[in-house]
Amino acid sequence: MHIQTRTLQKEDYHDLKEAMIEVYSGIGGDYWEKSKINKLLNIFPEGQFCVEVDGKVVACALSIRVNYEKFGDNHTYHEITGGYTFKTHSDEGDFMYGIEVFVHPDFRDLRLGRRLYDARKELCETLNLKGILAGGRIPNYNKFSHELSPREYIAKVKQKEIYDPTLTFQISNDFHVRKVLRGYLPGDTESKEYATLLEWINIYYVAEKDKRPHTDSIIRLGVIQWQMRLFKNLNAFLEQVEFFANAVSDYRADFMVLPEFFNTPLMADFNDLPEPVAIRRLADFTEAVRLKLCEFAISYNVNIVGGSMPLVDDDGKLYNVAYLCRRDGTFEEYRKIHITPNEVKHYGMVGGYEIRAFDTDCGKIGMLICYDVEFPELGRILAQQGMQILFVPFLTDTQNGYSRVRHCAQARAIENECYVAISGCVGNLPRVQNMDINYAQSAVFTPSDFQFPTNAVKAEATTNTEMVLIADVDLSLLKELHEHGSVQVLKDRRTDLYDVTLKKAAKKALKQKKASPDNDPEQVAPLIVVSDL
Repeated sequence: MHIQTRTLQKEDYHDLKEAMIEVYSGIGGDYWEKSKINKLLNIFPEGQFCVEVDGKVVACALSIRVNYEKFGDNHTYHEITGGYTFKTHSDEGDFMYGIEVFVHPDFRDLRLGRRLYDARKELCETLNLKGILAGGRIPNYNKFSHELSPREYIAKVKQKEIYDPTLTFQISNDFHVRKVLRGYLPGDTESKEYATLLEWINIYYVAEKDKRPHTDSIIRLGVIQWQMRLFKNLNAFLEQVEFFANAVSDYRADFMVLPEFFNTPLMADFNDLPEPVAIRRLADFTEAVRLKLCEFAISYNVNIVGGSMPLVDDDGKLYNVAYLCRRDGTFEEYRKIHITPNEVKHYGMVGGYEIRAFDTDCGKIGMLICYDVEFPELGRILAQQGMQILFVPFLTDTQNGYSRVRHCAQARAIENECYVAISGCVGNLPRVQNMDINYAQSAVFTPSDFQFPTNAVKAEATTNTEMVLIADVDLSLLKELHEHGSVQVLKDRRTDLYDVTLKKAAKKALKQKKASPDNDPEQVAPLIVVSDL
């Protein structure tokens, strides 16, 4: 499945009409005429959004821009849309006004409405508008109108005592009820012709037009410090993962980061087996967990760095693998390059053979797993590929081991002019051999210059406590550092004297590498050398 949020185009009308007929089949299958859609696309093209799933438009949000003081809080839908002519739209309007949102019934479990609202909010911030307004139906009110006034009904929906499919969704997307409207949509018997005037306030709005509004260079990270605990079964484990996905999604995080081997509680059922056998039994869960992570990434609209899990490949070898599950439905994998002596001794793991920065909707990112971050060459190669944020899932049992990961991660942030987020496991797991104790303090590190915290630590978790660490990082500061920093590490390297390069693939690596159009064995493998010139 591939999901994309984008602006609506005229050629999307056939899909849009088909979806609308399905959405409104219960009230006659109403839909917007093609001329009306074309009018909106002509006057305000950037304000019309849709979600495409596997090439088909299945959700849509339409809006105009208005000078709101001309209408006030007692308007009707007919008035705000100019009798459906949209003559009320103004390129200088101070509010965005939502006139339509719908999602095809077959795709409502993917939370596509949230994506549409996020797109509207981002546009509102970019255009430096005061906020977003919309008139919202309350379709379940007819079931309670004999005992509750509209105001009482709305209060109970806010308190989650009553569920209303429209109002509950709006409230969960940070809208508040500004006023109750009567006669907003004549003939709306389900709402008893009442509606809510909903408002989302743009906190980044500035009255001075020469001030720079909030931009999309701000990336929000949700770093999970994971408590090791026993789970009844795989479903119980996945429920805990989904809890965190929901939590970071509520904060509108762009990334969720899980630790190394966060799924090892599932190995408790195999504790009577030899460790090399038990870890391979754990690997049987990896594909199912990856599929769920991809599902959560879509449903909660957050890119997930899926910690790491054991994987038995077609070659029969055991790898330590981290997944990047993008919120558009695609995914990537990274195999730990440097295997610790403990992983070799107890599990028979082998190292991967590819170092690559990955494109996301929030810039280029890199992934290194625990021990990998202690080898500076890997971070430098990723920086040369354009990496802006480095994610490091880790698992350490002692404070000494943690200190190695932490200090090396901080060094990678400084020397490569990037952000580094480390995510670890805490707590005890007595029924799983070799995973029984854990020590961690997850954190987000920055370069060290005037634009950043004086200790180069953006945020850090409480040691050995399960929690979610939310931190914003500004990618524009990295560009500023690179061009105007008090020191410019990447620019000042003496590449006339030394360099860090990737060797050509060795025969052994080529045998390991799986031949496919997407995994070409002719590509270079990540064997690292510092070469004398």
